[in-house]
Amino acid sequence: MAANLKSDIEAYVINKVREKREQQNLSQSELAVRLNVSNGFIGQAESSKSPTKYNLNHLNQLAIIFDCSIKDFIPEKPLK
Repeated sequence: MAANLKSDIEAYVINKVREKREQQNLSQSELAVRLNVSNGFIGQAESSKSPTKYNLNHLNQLAIIFDCSIKDFIPEKPLK
């Protein structure tokens, strides 16, 4: 089994979403309800042991939920 199930860019995006979630004191379950995904989806996305990740539709909805720009989840410069 591969040690890194997520690429660097995927991990970056997931960490940014986690930061926003924690800043707003939302549990993983509360965010799952708002994002209209299964109860375990957020935990799986935030786990390095799961290949689950956010797609562009998720990021668009997350920007609405957090009242921010989709750009807030993406690094300013490409990751190397």
